[in-house]
Amino acid sequence: MPVQIGAQSHAFTEPLGLLSDCHRRIEMFLGSLSAIANLSGQPLNDEGRRALDNALRYFREAAPKHTADEEVSLFPRLRQLQSDESESVFSRMDELENDHQWAESLHTEVDRLGKNYLNAGILQEKDATEFLKAVEALADMYQRHIALEDESLFPLAAKILSKEDKLTIAKEMAQRRAI
Repeated sequence: MPVQIGAQSHAFTEPLGLLSDCHRRIEMFLGSLSAIANLSGQPLNDEGRRALDNALRYFREAAPKHTADEEVSLFPRLRQLQSDESESVFSRMDELENDHQWAESLHTEVDRLGKNYLNAGILQEKDATEFLKAVEALADMYQRHIALEDESLFPLAAKILSKEDKLTIAKEMAQRRAI
């Protein structure tokens, strides 16, 4: 995983902070994919190859764990705590889950085209256009999705989840990442 100078990193005892940290990594790797997609399929240099390989690996291996952190550990616990105060935020959790499902096919397409790019060293114009469209669609979705979670859902979760719930979520997150 690349080192992020100046980036805040949370411990597994702070699951909501960890989820936000994941969002920063998603944004970073989407930035790499966007830069590469904007090359229009031109030959990659060594730095570009490493960046593309790292981004594809992140979205293939780490991002599904983040999705499980939200859909298996966080969202169900939040749904149990619904109140008038939380109704407007919680009503959007279905939208967030739909985003995750919608993004799966785009991630599959980005991964397929990205692997082709790595193997061939270039992309044909049609594939380069498809790669760019898929990356742009993912970036647009994640921008909206992350803003909703970071600005509304996670702050509310920090307020209403018990310390015990937060520690249980943290434990589940750590287990997903155990070797």
